[in-house]
Amino acid sequence: MLKQLEGSHAVAEAVALCRPEVICAYPISPQTHIVEHCGELVREGKMGNCEYMNVESEFAALSACIGSSACGARTYTATASQGLLFMAEAVYNASGLGLPIVMTVANRAIGAPINIWNDHTDSMAMRDAGWLQLFAETNQEALDLHIQAFRIAEQMSQPVMVCMDGFILTHAYERVSMPTQEQVDQFLPPYTPQQVLDPANPYSIGAMVGPEAFTEVRYLAHEKQLQALDVIPGIAAEFKAIFGRDSGGLIREYETEGADTIVVTLGSVAGTVKDTVDEMRADGKKIGVVTVGSFRPFPSAALREAVKHANEVVVLEKSFAIGFGGVVANNIMMSLQGTGIHVHTVVAGLGGRPITMPSLHRLFDTALKGELEDMHFLNLQWDIVNAELQRQREQIASGPTAESILRNIQTDTARGTPTPAAE
Repeated sequence: MLKQLEGSHAVAEAVALCRPEVICAYPISPQTHIVEHCGELVREGKMGNCEYMNVESEFAALSACIGSSACGARTYTATASQGLLFMAEAVYNASGLGLPIVMTVANRAIGAPINIWNDHTDSMAMRDAGWLQLFAETNQEALDLHIQAFRIAEQMSQPVMVCMDGFILTHAYERVSMPTQEQVDQFLPPYTPQQVLDPANPYSIGAMVGPEAFTEVRYLAHEKQLQALDVIPGIAAEFKAIFGRDSGGLIREYETEGADTIVVTLGSVAGTVKDTVDEMRADGKKIGVVTVGSFRPFPSAALREAVKHANEVVVLEKSFAIGFGGVVANNIMMSLQGTGIHVHTVVAGLGGRPITMPSLHRLFDTALKGELEDMHFLNLQWDIVNAELQRQREQIASGPTAESILRNIQTDTARGTPTPAAE
């Protein structure tokens, strides 16, 4: 059934179709509309036998999820940004205990300074916590990925994050195809936990493990993620057979045939990148796109195969490891070791800065000419940065950087100087 829905509501309705038994909720923008709508559906009796828990914090939300999942309930929650970081201890515990919790992360920047707009810093901060991480390009895909996520989580007995861009997707109204309850029931069987706390068969969950076995425990968690590299595309194929849509999987290729330069990205910006590539292809330029659907586990073999005929890869990412470089790019460089393919890191869209087609045209043309540096910050305002560095050198008590940057930008705007973000 076609519906015109806000992305958050589409996700909430997809979660309802998966028949969760416990939802633990704490609001933080931009995921609040998801759990609000879940609460409405529970109140209206549209979510069946589901307990909706209002808790006092994000840490409490995931802690309650751990308890409910350990007791054998299909469990869901959602968060974003600082909320995900507040959960950090519980995030590691959930995966270490092998609990199949599904969590939406409405991707948002991490402060300070405070910023509520979209980038991928939050999910990337938890990339090594042992959760599977699936990234959505569109609201339709976000809807579809949640249905697949419950199936993947319960088959693997591992938690899954479905990552969707905050505001860009969560607050956008789009037409989506909403499955029927019968379709979802055909795809997602009733939950049968692989481990469950049962007074009739008592055992410990989360027992102390010393040095004599901890490495083996961690390796087995790694091995389970490697197994997911086969499970994820298999479940995506089953999803397509039932729902008629090609959604999910490890990677998605676009115009990669004969491409000398391939752009690798993830999340909603892939749509803008594809539109730009269409225009460049029409001009005879050999460029293509690979969108990463599964960031954890990372699809190294699939990526190598997709870009094997390219001369260079441009990694466009909304995350940045301060003091090092691109987070996604580092994974791609490791995956392409020994191939001779040159990898460029492009950091873009931090804190919600627009990534425009004119900017991408210039960026990709520079790459095709062989003039793109290894590390590039798209639309970085160098005059503002250099002025701030000079101020810090000259003033011992230089004060907060963020406030000074804002003053400089406001001064330039008042003078009529355009900024890249407003392009």
